[in-house]
Amino acid sequence: MSEQGKPQIKKGRGAQSSPQNRFHKNQTYIEPEVEAELPSPRTEFIRDFSKSIVAENDSPDIPFRYSVNAYRGCEHGCTYCYARPTHEYLGYSAGIDFETKIIVKENAPELLRQKLMSKSWTGEQITFSGNTDCYQPAERKFELTRRCLQVMAEFRNPVGIITKNRLVTRDIDIFKQLNQYNAILVFISVTTLDADLCAILEPRTSRPQSRLDAIRELSEAGIPVGVNVAPCIPGLTDHEMPAILKAAAQAGAKHAGYTTLRLPLAVAPIFTDWLEAHKPERKQKVLEAVKGIRGGLMNDARFGSRMKGEGPVADNIKQMFQIYTRKEGLNKTKPFLTSEHFVRPGDQLTFF
Repeated sequence: MSEQGKPQIKKGRGAQSSPQNRFHKNQTYIEPEVEAELPSPRTEFIRDFSKSIVAENDSPDIPFRYSVNAYRGCEHGCTYCYARPTHEYLGYSAGIDFETKIIVKENAPELLRQKLMSKSWTGEQITFSGNTDCYQPAERKFELTRRCLQVMAEFRNPVGIITKNRLVTRDIDIFKQLNQYNAILVFISVTTLDADLCAILEPRTSRPQSRLDAIRELSEAGIPVGVNVAPCIPGLTDHEMPAILKAAAQAGAKHAGYTTLRLPLAVAPIFTDWLEAHKPERKQKVLEAVKGIRGGLMNDARFGSRMKGEGPVADNIKQMFQIYTRKEGLNKTKPFLTSEHFVRPGDQLTFF
């Protein structure tokens, strides 16, 4: 315990605990006071031998059908990450394990090439991320996202990117190639403009100013770029939406979107523990606000509701978004990606 009698905070980690895996029959219980004193483990990279890389979804709440995730788990450690429970399918915890046991799909570029070479593939848009961040810190070492983008550029296949990391600007050279064929769109997620809050809420992401700088760099390079106010956390960050939209527009963003906080399964206790550790004075207010947009529950998984929420608070957030996107000149046009230039190497005849 600390001198103040409170559990030690695990610095640099979003989760302060490791909730039990819901699929494990035999559970090991560790007293919270004991677990808090355990040191945070070092990040471990684990090889993955997947046989496919392009995932398909049919959710009406998600604006893309196909996605690529070269990593499972995410070093960013965002305490609220809705993808945390997916780590339980691998036998790990949605807490600290999600941030420290990173599954690396080393053959992702080769698998992507196989998919795009398939005769049934016609160049549909593929979104990078959607589950874990394609530009998380591991990408600096493994460069799987960059290598996958090189494949996409070769095929002129349209790609959308969602990230919180300024590392995305490293690949502007490939984005320029894709942009010649209206085949690239980048969204930078900004949760807060408060660097101190970001440091504990999203500990290993790029800080807010760096994300705005990334928007500026992409815009100046002619790359279509937008901002996601995501997640908007009622009672904690929702009041920042106007400032985020204004800052992003000034940096060159042309498009904007938002989602409200989701707390599925193990994410709810992880986020609650985070509030207790970092924002105890706001804990009750935030949790009540979350329940206010989720029908009195911590989470509502219904299609049509889960991404935005319902009720007066959710309506106010929606109206605020609409008012300030208009005020800042965002969303005047819809993002445009096309598959008309898709080409499969070897399919075209060459005439001499």
